[in-house]
Amino acid sequence: MLYWLMKYVILGPLLRLIFRPRVEGLRHVPDAGPVILASNHLSFSDSIFTPLVVKRKVTFIAKAEYFTGKGLKGWLTKMFFVGSGTIPVDRSGGQAGQAALDTQLRVLLAGGIAGIYPEGTRSPDGRLYRGKTGVARLALESGAPVVPVAMLNLDEIQPPGKLIPKVERVRIRFGAPLDFSRYAGRTGDRFVERAVTDEIMYELMELSGREYVDVYAQKVKSRPPAETSPQEAVAA
Repeated sequence: MLYWLMKYVILGPLLRLIFRPRVEGLRHVPDAGPVILASNHLSFSDSIFTPLVVKRKVTFIAKAEYFTGKGLKGWLTKMFFVGSGTIPVDRSGGQAGQAALDTQLRVLLAGGIAGIYPEGTRSPDGRLYRGKTGVARLALESGAPVVPVAMLNLDEIQPPGKLIPKVERVRIRFGAPLDFSRYAGRTGDRFVERAVTDEIMYELMELSGREYVDVYAQKVKSRPPAETSPQEAVAA
């Protein structure tokens, strides 16, 4: 109930008025049945605007720490994630990744929409990074189509570390659904999972127009600045 109140009564109308989302290809999101929305990840606000423009409920996952903060800020953060339909997942320990996928799989098996960021973390510089194969496992296990979603300018509106976003029109582009039924029964085949993931990332590259970097974003984030290669420095 809080999800729909936030979307249509409390927060959604205000966000639509201020940021006037311009959405392309929304017809590609089916009106019923399971579907995976696989998006590039530019900003904290990605998880706000995707559910805002899709008329069905979209379920993302987030680290459990977002739900346990102290004080007013912690309470507001928790209420935001609860209201946006986000499910907390404990990402500590070796089974954390599988727990996140299991959570999203349950959403899909119930006929819902699972939102996922194949890069696994926000882009450090706006480029598109190598996708992790969890999205492929999710698609193969559920049989759900994958709709690629390109966030086009949210890194300009709310860059990482910026609390207050700029008032600018949000732009989002949805691509045609990707069907991976030809790989049915191939879950666990690492070559198939990599092929599926790379196909999704290629579509995101085409939709977003962002440069693709065949490196995991988390690896780039963890490097000291001195370890950035000359090629990466020029590209950035």
